[in-house]
Amino acid sequence: MMGQSVGGQDRLFYEFNLEDRIPTNHLLRRIDAVLDLSWLRDELAPSYSHTGCPSVDPELMIRMLLVGYCYSIRSERRLCQEVELNLAYRWFCRLGLEDHVPNHSTFSVNRHGRFRESDVFRKVFERIVGQCMNAGLVGGEGFAVDASVIEADASRFQRVKGNEVEWTEEQINSRPVREYLESLDSEPSPTSRARKPKAMSPVDPAAAWTARGRNKIMFAYSLNYLIDMEHAVIVDVEPTPTRITKEVDATEIMVERTEQCFNLTPDYLAGDVAYGTGEMLDWLVKRGIDPHIPVWDKGKRDDGTFSRKDFAYDKARDLYICPAGKILKTTGNLHADKTYRYFASKSDCDLCPLKPRCCAKTPSRKVPRTPNEEAREYTRSLMETEAYDRSRERRKKIERLFGEAKRNLSMTRLRLRGLTGAKDEFLLTATVQNLKRLIKFASIPPPRPMVA
Repeated sequence: MMGQSVGGQDRLFYEFNLEDRIPTNHLLRRIDAVLDLSWLRDELAPSYSHTGCPSVDPELMIRMLLVGYCYSIRSERRLCQEVELNLAYRWFCRLGLEDHVPNHSTFSVNRHGRFRESDVFRKVFERIVGQCMNAGLVGGEGFAVDASVIEADASRFQRVKGNEVEWTEEQINSRPVREYLESLDSEPSPTSRARKPKAMSPVDPAAAWTARGRNKIMFAYSLNYLIDMEHAVIVDVEPTPTRITKEVDATEIMVERTEQCFNLTPDYLAGDVAYGTGEMLDWLVKRGIDPHIPVWDKGKRDDGTFSRKDFAYDKARDLYICPAGKILKTTGNLHADKTYRYFASKSDCDLCPLKPRCCAKTPSRKVPRTPNEEAREYTRSLMETEAYDRSRERRKKIERLFGEAKRNLSMTRLRLRGLTGAKDEFLLTATVQNLKRLIKFASIPPPRPMVA
């Protein structure tokens, strides 16, 4: 027969223990077992006044933000509502049933103030990376680098063409515009000095106008990850406007910061062809890091004539030898395109039977060589090894991290504006992803409770 509810809500007092209501295999319970934020109060103590009313506990706000990024609740207003109602969220944030949840405006005040000034989100991220290292999840042998495009909180239908904007006083007083104007004279600058942007957003001028995103064209930032390929732990994260040159520059920043913070220098670094510039490869080789990166080579020809690789370089004599055995010499001058040029003799080319396949349209052949050509040649030799093939396969782990961030954590569009806003969101996202790897690989999940 049909059952009937026998419960009621007419009792005045309940015997209730919040600890007993959270399942042993709950995600937040497992994260809480490895998350230690006891250092946070001492770290932020200089940012608080010694007088006045008691402030909201910074550990409570960090825990609430981690809950939000775990469950794709990036609106602080909605996050406060969810923590108010959800018992598991309350338990993780160390709140009792009668404790008050902070007002959503508290997060904005602290994020733009003491949290940003003390760089607390990066410190939390680095603490979790350190825990992953202590748990043996970071091998330190091979790193991978890549970037993923995240849409900015700026409408693509409201833009200013070019890079010259007549800012109003109201716009200049807004934080994203003020930060952008202050950063123009700093290093690194959000824009490329050699190539000015085609369009700018009046509400988030640091965002780049790009066609690489999920929409055909939009304003966006790049989420740059540097990961250890052992267990796909993110060892560093950096926001940049979506420009390839800025993404390559971010690689140097992340590698250097990882060395300074964790004393970690990989044996090799894997990346796609966007990172295969001569400058990047030379920078890696000089630091003792093998570039497992395809060389960005514009010297190949597809018209059947000889390419640059068909000319052998003699390092001892600093000259090239053509397929016919003739030599090409250089004056040693570095030209405007940052290359040295090696020229064959016109008399040699006039009598050469290979001229139709070499320089049919010019009197003689010339071969350009960049100052970083040795690093490029060394990288080409690595591309023939089994280790290179293995790292290219393992590099796919970084793509899965981006997929997880976008699909599971809803990191498809930013809520905060400016590079600092992107930095906050990216650091919290990477922290949550590392926490999930820490509880997955570093501990055995607790058994699922028996059902009677």
